[in-house]
Amino acid sequence: MHLVHPLGFRIDEKSLKRAGLDYWDKIEMEEHDSLEEFLKRYPAESHNMFFATTKGKTKYTDIDYAEMEEVFVLYGKETKGLPEGLLEKYLDTKTIRIPMLPALRSLNLSNSVAIITYEILRQQRFENLQETSTYFDK
Repeated sequence: MHLVHPLGFRIDEKSLKRAGLDYWDKIEMEEHDSLEEFLKRYPAESHNMFFATTKGKTKYTDIDYAEMEEVFVLYGKETKGLPEGLLEKYLDTKTIRIPMLPALRSLNLSNSVAIITYEILRQQRFENLQETSTYFDK
């Protein structure tokens, strides 16, 4: 996971504990000071990078993620989305969207992340993920 500052939330231990994120220590994470810094280090043209937006031209399910070793999906702030200039640059090639009812503005950010992430994992056959529940095996 890559976090690009400024964040709209806190990632200190107290905030994470209150949010119930008891898996935080298992996440590989990089922090970046700005979107420009992130894109300089990981150029969209040379990575499997997609920009999630309600303005996207392609449904997130129409991308074949199966053979992609590394996939980047960028999400903007819940209130603003990604910068317009960035979306315009990649509108026809790298923007993806989740289909919604016409009257809806957008989905909750965490729901959008979960929906797209699990589609990528599904297409990659949930590689390296637990196949069955061990809850009742104890």
